[in-house]
Amino acid sequence: MPTSQFDFVFKRRICALAGLIFAMLAAGACAAQQAPAPFVLHAARLLEVDTGNVLQPGEILVDAHRIREVGKSVQHPAGARIIDLGDVTLMPGMIDAHIHLFLHPGAEDLQTVEESIPWRVILAEQAAKDDLMAGFTAERDMGTEGAGSADTAIRDAINKGIIPGPRLRISGNAIDILGGHEDANKYNPAQHVLSNADYANSAEQLVEVMRAQHKEGSDFAKIYETGHDSMIDGVLHTGYQYTAEQLSAAVAEGRRMDAVVAVHAMGEPGTLYAAQAGVASIDHATQLSDETVRLMREKHIFAVPTFAIFEYFSKHRDSQDQAAREAALLDYKISEFKKQVAAGVPFACGSDVGPFPHGTQARELELMVEYGMKPLAVLQADLINGAKLLGWEGQIGQLKPGFLADIIAVKGDPLDDITAVERVSFVMKDGAVVRQ
Repeated sequence: MPTSQFDFVFKRRICALAGLIFAMLAAGACAAQQAPAPFVLHAARLLEVDTGNVLQPGEILVDAHRIREVGKSVQHPAGARIIDLGDVTLMPGMIDAHIHLFLHPGAEDLQTVEESIPWRVILAEQAAKDDLMAGFTAERDMGTEGAGSADTAIRDAINKGIIPGPRLRISGNAIDILGGHEDANKYNPAQHVLSNADYANSAEQLVEVMRAQHKEGSDFAKIYETGHDSMIDGVLHTGYQYTAEQLSAAVAEGRRMDAVVAVHAMGEPGTLYAAQAGVASIDHATQLSDETVRLMREKHIFAVPTFAIFEYFSKHRDSQDQAAREAALLDYKISEFKKQVAAGVPFACGSDVGPFPHGTQARELELMVEYGMKPLAVLQADLINGAKLLGWEGQIGQLKPGFLADIIAVKGDPLDDITAVERVSFVMKDGAVVRQ
């Protein structure tokens, strides 16, 4: 072989070897980044949500995205990062089972008409960050209000670590009948203003729409079951949109796709039809008959009251008449909620945040206590039931070995004063500190 050719081959092999060594070093560096040193979190208190016990003090050993040990004291492995959080209570990251990342305070209907989907995605990214910083490490987005499957991009970007935000279950658009709850009914028909939801006028169309949404990345289906709502002589009246048989077809299709159905349902008979069909949750659930309550207990269907949005609308409407109507509806809802609590309805917590500022929805837990539940019962509804509703039972919602390290610290003891959930001083999601 000529010398020049030998030199060329030799240099090429040296370069290949150097490239291999560099790749191995880079892979080692990436592996080191993916396996951070363990954390030991120390605080004055630690809440065991399932029992209501409070450990004093409390410590958590976090290793490789999961909780490895919990107790008054835990192992402190060599190289572990010790974080002393002081006079706070350690508890699981909160769960909001009813949010709207693609809405913000203001005229909701005009937002969906005037704002482009790219702009709304930018705002949704900021909303997700605000919710996470407020201690909500898992959420269920109950419809993009006309932005289609844009929430797929938000969820996936969070999962890939591109943007900060909570774990998400998403639905894409909600599903509605022609002329239904979220259709553009008040606009000039000649303008053909689009609905904020996807149309489905039969059981067959419900299945077809659910399949299309699933193809675009949805985790579950959100269906509008009731509307328009009115108060007549102090009693809620609301029309239904789908029969029990139609909703049953949707539930069966969801089961085939390993998904669930959640419904917007304010009152009877829509709430009964939803319970008969076996949906996963009845959101708003202002009016429930005795038979609906019985079915919800029997089938473990969660009511998600969404008090925070009702309170907000009772104080933030364009006219005094509108505010008065909202206030009357809230009063009725409170009285019905107290009956539901006494009857043993299973609850999860969802705020309907979006029309009011993201990051402020811990108010929902406070209102549920104010209107009749014990603080521990509300925290169990939020954390244990919320994890079940979102399909992460055994993964989040409790501080136990093997659970994902979604952990927050709040100033005070939420069992003594539920408003502590608004005083979040530390947030860890998936073993990474995102707020301290």
